[in-house]
Formats: sequence, C-alpha cells, structure tokens
Amino acid sequence: MFIYIIALLPILLISILKEEWYPFFFKLARGWSKFILYGMGFIPKIEREEEYQKGQSYMFVANHTSMTDIMLMLYTTKNPFVFVGKKELSKIPLFGFFYKRTCILVDRDSRQSRIGVFKRAQEKLDLGYSVCIFPEGGVPDDESIVLDTFKDGAFRMAINHNIPIAPMTFHDNKKRFSYTFFSGGPGKMRVKTHQIIPTGILEMEDKRMLRMQTREIILNELLHPTVKG
Repeated sequence: MFIYIIALLPILLISILKEEWYPFFFKLARGWSKFILYGMGFIPKIEREEEYQKGQSYMFVANHTSMTDIMLMLYTTKNPFVFVGKKELSKIPLFGFFYKRTCILVDRDSRQSRIGVFKRAQEKLDLGYSVCIFPEGGVPDDESIVLDTFKDGAFRMAINHNIPIAPMTFHDNKKRFSYTFFSGGPGKMRVKTHQIIPTGILEMEDKRMLRMQTREIILNELLHPTVKG
C-alpha cells in the first residue's frame, strides 16, 4: 500500500486538489486496489447479476469482514463512488491523509456528525458519484457471525436521495485476510453483485423493509453460494 502511494504521491496529491478531479483519483485508487489484491496473492472472481450503468449513482453495500473489503469494492465497480467510513481510519499514516480528503467521515458517537453525512453525500451525488457504505457498521469481533445486523444509515440515505441499492456479497475475504493475526492465505476472492433494488417509489417509513430485504439477499448468498469457484 505504501509503495504504491509513495510511487504516485505527486499525481495523487494533484488529483485531490479539486472536486471535479475525483474521477481521476478514483481510477488511481482502483489501480491501487489491484496492486494490493494481486500483490497479496488474492484473485478476485466476480459474477454479476446486473451490470452497473455508466453515469448512474448507486448506494453500494456489502458484508464487512476484512481490511481487504475496501480494495475489493474498488476493484468490483468502475462507477466512481465515495466511501462513508469511520473517522478512526483517518489516523492511519499516509493512507489516512488521502482517506479523510476523499471519503465522507462519520463519528458514530456524534449525532451532529451523522446528520452531516447526509449533506456531504448529497454534494457527492450532485456531482454524479455513487456512495458506498458497509451497513454492519464495522467488522464483528466474533468471527463466527456470518452477517451482523444492518444499521439504517445506507437505506435511509438511499431513499432520501432516491438512488438504487446495489448489494454485493464478498465470500472469501474473512478466510483470506481476517483481523486475526497469522490467519488466511492466498486464493480466490469471490464476489456476487446482485440485482439492483430501486428506491424511487419508497418512503422513509420503508427503510426497515429495504434494510431487511438487502440483508436477506446477502445472507442467502453467504449461506447458499451461487457464485462458482
């Protein structure tokens, strides 16, 4: 990660100077994700139920089990998106510098911070970008948990901004690179991108139904994999 960032540091710094240059930064970030994944011996294998439309904004959501989830999300879609993530990651040396300048940071203990996320998300959507949230809100401490409960934020935001949900299932990230030290190893990282869930006719009171529907799709795929390999 640091080798890639240092090698491209001047270009990366220029690419974050203006908001309208973000798509170029996103391409660099996707290159970084490929460098990291393949460099660690991980081979992404993606099976798509539906292609994402160029120029369409989405709410990308997936299960969260590993530090490699960010790289795999970047690898999986070419539609420029911004992460909504916890502010603690901004403390990581060098990576954190770019993280806090290109992502929407949230302090989950601050109601004001959570409210501010909606305003910043609208600004990104107005520029034609998508948004990505891991709705579990973090990686469960208990690795036996297949899929933790989902929080409302992603679904409330999708309904409020009238953007479709784009669910994904990451099958192997926990097995390849979990938060348990000295675990994991090289191999395939299977991804299933599911059918888009429209939100155009939904009202805010439908957010629970949308949250449960999305979680059920991902949970079913985790329990009964349809992706080959």
